[in-house]
Amino acid sequence: MDADVTDSAGTPAEPDNPAEDEPQGGTPGLDESATASPPPEAEAGAGAAPVADDGDGDGDTNDSTDSTDSEKLPLSGASALPIAPVAPADTLSADNDAASEPGHPRPRRRHWLRWTAIGTSVVLLGVSAAGWWFYRKLDGNITTDTTAASELRTYEKERPVPVATDATNILMIGSDSRAGENDEYGRDDGGSQRSDTVILLHLAANRESATAVSIPRDLMADIPSCREADGSRSRAQFGQFNSAFELGGAACTIRTVEKLTGIRIDHHMVIDFSGFKDMVDAVDGVEVCLAEPVDDVDAHLKLPKGRQKLNGEQALGFVRSRHGIGDGSDTQRMDRQQRFLGALFKKVQSNGVLLNPTRLYPVLDAATKSVTTDPGLNTLKDLYDLARSMRDVPTEKVQFLTAPRQPYSGNRNRDELVQPQADKLFEALRDDSPISVEAKDDGDTGVVADSEGAASTAKPSERPAESPDESPTFSGTNAAVGMCG
Repeated sequence: MDADVTDSAGTPAEPDNPAEDEPQGGTPGLDESATASPPPEAEAGAGAAPVADDGDGDGDTNDSTDSTDSEKLPLSGASALPIAPVAPADTLSADNDAASEPGHPRPRRRHWLRWTAIGTSVVLLGVSAAGWWFYRKLDGNITTDTTAASELRTYEKERPVPVATDATNILMIGSDSRAGENDEYGRDDGGSQRSDTVILLHLAANRESATAVSIPRDLMADIPSCREADGSRSRAQFGQFNSAFELGGAACTIRTVEKLTGIRIDHHMVIDFSGFKDMVDAVDGVEVCLAEPVDDVDAHLKLPKGRQKLNGEQALGFVRSRHGIGDGSDTQRMDRQQRFLGALFKKVQSNGVLLNPTRLYPVLDAATKSVTTDPGLNTLKDLYDLARSMRDVPTEKVQFLTAPRQPYSGNRNRDELVQPQADKLFEALRDDSPISVEAKDDGDTGVVADSEGAASTAKPSERPAESPDESPTFSGTNAAVGMCG
């Protein structure tokens, strides 16, 4: 133990060196003020018990003596650390007074924070109001087909029973009506319309695949008795499939498809020409590759050979053209429609439109302005949830094909289903079982020309036999192929 510190409680011995000399054994470089004992208040805060007042105003009379003596005593250990000086009370008061004076930085900072908070609140309110306005506008664009819903309820007992309840089957109907904005595409025969394109879209329950089956417009089918626009009822008949839409609208088309396939239709959408155009324009066009130039007066289409981007007007003519591209058959037209829709889906998904509100809005605006849906899909939330459920489907799993068909025996300009291939396809979709689609090569239309030049699908014997455990395979395409391979 150092000689200049005692363990007794008495007055410590004087150090050997005079007070004015630097103490030996102290910390080099520290003067008296650095090694001086802290004031009694600091010692009490360090763990020393304060002396209680006896009530007569006298405290411990040894405090001043001990304090004086300790100023001469060098300290060791933790007590030797320098103690930060405590600012006098009057200095702190002066600082507080200065902070409250006009023009001091502290009030200015508070004002700045206050105005920032107000500005942020105004911006948030503005964004919320704009978002609500956009939502109401898009939601108000959608037309609800309550007539079809009422008609389907009337015939509920004859409709197929859902098998895979978590899967979704949507009938997409492209109307060829020339009324309103569509009058530039032909004469309007008193408002009559037929379904120019009908696609049965099957979304798997796990949302890992989507299968779109085109139903030929020239297919011969059993059409039930349907309620017509004037309230009368048509007779049940065996006729051309697309006439069902003219007879009884969406409800008649749905009942015809359900009778043909045995698949319960959960929802339907009717899209007109202008809606298709606007959707293509909303994604800044779709790229196609043409082997030959196109000149189709009826479809208002004239395109050069090679790779090019089509705008909405050109795209509409491209998917409608029958006589200006290929052999003029409806089969090749459906194949072209499928590949174009696949390219459109691929572009929407790859550009992140579904997750980008600024890019999604024009697509939704175009779609909602020209779509008529059943009550189950008649809100923006319903349509957005449907689109989001498909955002993670791989493009190669978005498959397109046409219902297996061949020339109708009674009229080679009409079609009939090929069995048992058609039944296998419909059964797989009904049970939500997987199917395989072989993507066509660029030069393969999936069509075999017969001796009279009519278009037909390949016969069952021309396809490899399938084992019982394999999923059925059909000729078609997928969204990964696109229009340019």
